[in-house]
Amino acid sequence: MPKIAIIEDDRPTNNQFAQWATKAVPDAQVDQLFARQEAEEAIRSNEYDLITLDIELGAERNAGVSLIKEATRTRPVPVLVVSGMPADLYRGVMKALDAWDYLQKPVGEHDFNQTLLSMLSFAEKQKVVSVDPLHIDPLTLAKPTWKGQRLNLTATQQRLLHAIYERRNELDPAVSYDELFQFLMSGKNTDNLKRQISQIRSAFEDVEGGKWSGIIAEPLRGYRWVNR
Repeated sequence: MPKIAIIEDDRPTNNQFAQWATKAVPDAQVDQLFARQEAEEAIRSNEYDLITLDIELGAERNAGVSLIKEATRTRPVPVLVVSGMPADLYRGVMKALDAWDYLQKPVGEHDFNQTLLSMLSFAEKQKVVSVDPLHIDPLTLAKPTWKGQRLNLTATQQRLLHAIYERRNELDPAVSYDELFQFLMSGKNTDNLKRQISQIRSAFEDVEGGKWSGIIAEPLRGYRWVNR
């Protein structure tokens, strides 16, 4: 049963969106939320499959921004922004904040439901194909995830991780210091590399909730991934 959150301070609009969502996805659990604080609490206590929200909630002009950050902090959640703000003004901001799509008010039932269904369908397909627990793209530097949860890594750390992970199934999976140095913008030495690897491990430990040792050092050589 899909779980959908409708976050909108205007009650008639909230009711309308909830009615449309229920009509489009009859078996969905649709939670209606009207203020930032109750929305934050709901996001923390529920694993929503999709969230729709307005940027402005009451007197808080940017309440939706903090809610998007909270919603996508630990896992990639589809977020649909439905706002009266000009689309050309907010599209860039929404992309940076990991919102999936934007609809400008006033919005009709057809556009709302088509967007909602499309996002739910894509998210469901992502779950099916997500066999590999690590998702990382060193070219686009899209937000990397481990077991569906966000990894807090810099661009440099993402490239280091990708280089090590890509070698994991080879007969000799170790990646040499020299190979890894090319990803360091400055401080191309083993001490700086060690610090970067330590921070990568910390990011995994934040997700795992405990000690993580998926990357180990190869003395005098470099680092390698350990399949577990």
